[in-house]
Amino acid sequence: MEVGNLRTEEESYRQTFSLFLAGTDEKKVTHAYLRDIVERLPARRVLLDVGPADGTTTRHLAPYFKHTVCIEPSAPMRRALASACPEAEVVAEPVLEARIDARVDLALLSHVLYYVPRSQWVATVERIMGWLAPGGLLLVLLQDPDDACMRMVRHFTGLRFDLRELAEELTAPAHGPNGDITLDVVPARYRSRDLEETVTVASFHLSLPGEPRPARDAVKAYVQEHLRDGDGGYVLRHGQLVLRIQRPAS
Repeated sequence: MEVGNLRTEEESYRQTFSLFLAGTDEKKVTHAYLRDIVERLPARRVLLDVGPADGTTTRHLAPYFKHTVCIEPSAPMRRALASACPEAEVVAEPVLEARIDARVDLALLSHVLYYVPRSQWVATVERIMGWLAPGGLLLVLLQDPDDACMRMVRHFTGLRFDLRELAEELTAPAHGPNGDITLDVVPARYRSRDLEETVTVASFHLSLPGEPRPARDAVKAYVQEHLRDGDGGYVLRHGQLVLRIQRPAS
């Protein structure tokens, strides 16, 4: 891809993501949830954020820790991350190739597994678990597969991303002990009174690796049929499942 096209695509992504953030309460509710988790940690020495993208959440959590490490293979996202969290140590290799020296008290894998082959989910999580300090905590976030956003994804792509399946695999005898595992639900919703903006945001959520992007007219028809809020606007519920995996203290 030519540099000019890459920059145009990057700018389009940022603009659409900004539209989504302006209409959703996801960051507000997620940051409150994470803050509560962080405040109850027995130690706050090292934060590891795997796939932090532009560093919005990293920037929120980093002040609680003495040191922050990020794994971000995307060069455009690393540039944004450097601006948002200039003190963070950034590792460019993918998680299965990365080398982390620090012992981590909190690791975050937030909305990354959509881009990881399903066959590598367990290996990815177990790799991160290996970097945790005794008593350390890994949080894995994905959208709730039964909420409206992921029902839309399934309608157009046939794909289903379910952390409950991962939890079952991690607790299976074949994988040995993986610490204490808990599943939380963090609700979130996007609202707008603008049809075209809602279609743009919906299309953004349908842009998955290896999947053809649905025609805008088809997405618009889906939004009009399924996402009306009954008050002249549109609502896209996109609650999150959070898999909490805590390494034993000893």
